[in-house]
Amino acid sequence: MADARGNNGGAPDFEEFVQARGPRLLRVAWLLTADAHLAEDLLQTALAKVWPKWRRIAEEHPEAYVRKTIVNTHASWWQRRWRSEVPHGELPDRPAIGDPFTGVDLEQALATAVRQLPARQRAVLVLRYFEDLSVEETAGILRCRPGTVKSQSAKALKTLRTLLGDSPLTPSAGHASQPPAQVPISRSGGRPRA
Repeated sequence: MADARGNNGGAPDFEEFVQARGPRLLRVAWLLTADAHLAEDLLQTALAKVWPKWRRIAEEHPEAYVRKTIVNTHASWWQRRWRSEVPHGELPDRPAIGDPFTGVDLEQALATAVRQLPARQRAVLVLRYFEDLSVEETAGILRCRPGTVKSQSAKALKTLRTLLGDSPLTPSAGHASQPPAQVPISRSGGRPRA
């Protein structure tokens, strides 16, 4: 019998796992919550849920299991959350050519738009485009069919296009000669796997 600090037949112990994969898992939590403090709470809650089962899951794919726990925990929080206030910020003005803050404006506009998506659509976008998971892997984590992942992804992207309108992400009529800003759609630099 091994404990969290003991030998699990080559599997990482709990502390090693948290130190090695914690920052990446925290980014996933932040992308889901869009709040640093809530992201830390979400990750802590997910890790607390995983801890009692660690010996069983450490041998297989612990990161996938923890990621799934994060997404499911966030979904349960989202369903219980009272949404009396919805933050409304104005998108920044379109930056001038050569503006050193273009990337910041782009990130802010995209983050504001993503926060307005329903929790399920946001989870699909995080898993597909940030975590670079396949449709099938995303469907497995969200416990739905691959077709649902595809439709939720399409709806989320359509909503983002509508919300962003004339933002730094899209060219306006007055800037037709200017190419649109390029946004990487996955961490590996390529399109997500189908």
